[in-house]
Amino acid sequence: MSAPRLGERVGITSVVGVATLANHVLQFYKQGDDGSAKCNIAYATERDVSVLGVVFDLPESEKPALDRFEGVGQGYEVRTMTVTLVGGQDIKVFTYWATKIDPRLKPYHWYKHHVLHGARTAGLSNHYIARIEAVESIEDPNADRHRRQMNMYR
Repeated sequence: MSAPRLGERVGITSVVGVATLANHVLQFYKQGDDGSAKCNIAYATERDVSVLGVVFDLPESEKPALDRFEGVGQGYEVRTMTVTLVGGQDIKVFTYWATKIDPRLKPYHWYKHHVLHGARTAGLSNHYIARIEAVESIEDPNADRHRRQMNMYR
């Protein structure tokens, strides 16, 4: 959800809007290449739950680069899903669906910061942001990586 992070990966993109994916939950169970957890969405077992997120308008020419950054074929696959924008319009979007899951992993502090920054900037509800804040995160043992990841917010 973080526009600065997406911008570092593929350049400037525009925001289409905030959207809801019904009957799914946000988790931090995707096994990252760095040994930490990344975000994934999963089908919900509870009723009346949804994932909130930001839809970006990504130029088609930038999708291969983003696929490489995200690890398509190495932990994520691309899926087309229908989400509902604030205001009620349903649109089809592509998303990255995690294929390597490990619920024992924790996200690094900097990664959780990316997710929270995107949620706050998008104006997601305080309740939804509090759920993300409640996710336990850990310190990255690679201080240089932590510094690089946080520098994009300065």
